[in-house]
Amino acid sequence: MSSNRRRLTGVVVSNKMQKTVVVRIARRYRHRMYKKVIDRHNKVMAHDELGCEMGDEVKMVESKPISKRKRWVVEEILSRSVAGAED
Repeated sequence: MSSNRRRLTGVVVSNKMQKTVVVRIARRYRHRMYKKVIDRHNKVMAHDELGCEMGDEVKMVESKPISKRKRWVVEEILSRSVAGAED
């Protein structure tokens, strides 16, 4: 059952809020005229029921507005971060 909602992947950069994470979505593209490779990123807030940690790679799905800035929900954790084991 596939819905036509947008899905994005990104890396969790903050999980200091309750049931909310900040996800950094990076994209790389080549400039049309100058052919230089450019890295850009956006940070979005996503609803998190799965308990993501910082550094986790997650897949998010678009949803109806949950709050003023939250319009995404974490669908699954693609890979866990290993940075938490360094403490």
